[in-house]
Amino acid sequence: MRRLLILFVAAGMAFAQDAPKPSAPPQREAEIIPVKTLSGDSFDRLVKLLDVFGAPYKADEQLRTILVYAPKDVVAQMRRVVEQLDRPGSEATFGRNIEMTLTLLRCSTKAPAATSVLPADMEPVAKQLRAATQYKDIQLWDVVPLRLQEGRDTQESLRLPGGIAQLSPATGQIRIHPEAVYRKDQARFVRFSRVDLGFRIPVPTGAFHTGGPADTAPLVQTQYTMVDVGLQTSGDFQEGQKTVLGKVSGVEEGDAIFAVIALKVLD
Repeated sequence: MRRLLILFVAAGMAFAQDAPKPSAPPQREAEIIPVKTLSGDSFDRLVKLLDVFGAPYKADEQLRTILVYAPKDVVAQMRRVVEQLDRPGSEATFGRNIEMTLTLLRCSTKAPAATSVLPADMEPVAKQLRAATQYKDIQLWDVVPLRLQEGRDTQESLRLPGGIAQLSPATGQIRIHPEAVYRKDQARFVRFSRVDLGFRIPVPTGAFHTGGPADTAPLVQTQYTMVDVGLQTSGDFQEGQKTVLGKVSGVEEGDAIFAVIALKVLD
């Protein structure tokens, strides 16, 4: 009996020695993945996609980085996903729809010939312009509704109203790129990487007489020269507020155009 017990103990020790040892967990490393293109909602969508890997990570839009703590093969897979989506034109850059209203105001330092009526929502803007600038005559030139999409270029051609020169009307070109929609505190903002407004405007440069001698009251016709003016800007603009983008000068002496925008992000 004693001999049998010894045999059982020896067999158990031999089995224990032959059992495979549990493999060590894969070694984790901290890696930084840069994000070069995406921001705002697009950055947030990219970050949420990385949850599928189940690896710990921290994302910081201001630093434009994603810090990952994971095995090397997992980090490599996450890096590939980021590189595929973090580029201009990828589906990750296309996000929310945005309604933008562009209001153009023609302003002059000359005293108004008659009282002009502005839309009610433009009166506060006109009041601020009169207080902050030398322009006293402020008139509505045009209102342009635009439909934008986060991450996409929008281009628009305009024929602007007014009887300045029927044969050579004023025209406009708009090119806008809303880069990202993001939230700050309780408000939402749209970050524009580019807002280009170009105008081609007929400006009177002289007059000439047609018909008979001067004593027969000849017809006087005005000569016009087409002037190219524009405005280029970028920045972050708050939803629901009217923002003056800037002033377009060089049209006529004492005259200018102010561009005002209002934004609404569509959920």
